[in-house]
Amino acid sequence: MPKVKTHSGAKKRFSVTGSGKIKYMRTNKRHRLTQKDHKRKRLARTNAYLSEANSSLRTLIPYK
Repeated sequence: MPKVKTHSGAKKRFSVTGSGKIKYMRTNKRHRLTQKDHKRKRLARTNAYLSEANSSLRTLIPYK
């Protein structure tokens, strides 16, 4: 049985916590920040966790 390849884009964007949840950084923190609302930027600072509905992403990062 051959090894399963890890998706290159997914391994850069997602990580797995110790409890098995998939963690990612939120969007909207890269450019044109002066015109974005302070609340929007503040919420984008925090990490987010994938819901169980999106758990099919685990097949893209099998060894993390």
